[in-house]
Amino acid sequence: MNVWIAIGATAIGCYAVKLTGLLVPAGVLERALVRRLAALLPVALLAALTAQQTFADGQTLVLDARAAGLAAAAVALILRAPFLLVVAAAVAVTAGVRAVGG
Repeated sequence: MNVWIAIGATAIGCYAVKLTGLLVPAGVLERALVRRLAALLPVALLAALTAQQTFADGQTLVLDARAAGLAAAAVALILRAPFLLVVAAAVAVTAGVRAVGG
């Protein structure tokens, strides 16, 4: 039963956030600061998610094959490789390090 309470609370919370966004006056959304924050927020959230998924294992900080794959992807991005090549480099390096036992 506790799961359904959590699902209901989450649904109500999501609806409230959506409704709040619709009630914000258009003039507020046109401000330069709000536009800059709206442009940078997804990048910051994606970076935080990537860091958490790469360097965390539960409650512990780890440095394993995922970090090597992320480093390979970063190098490929610096070299301006196409997106599929970036992903392939990350996958190949991660698999290679895990196969070696890292």
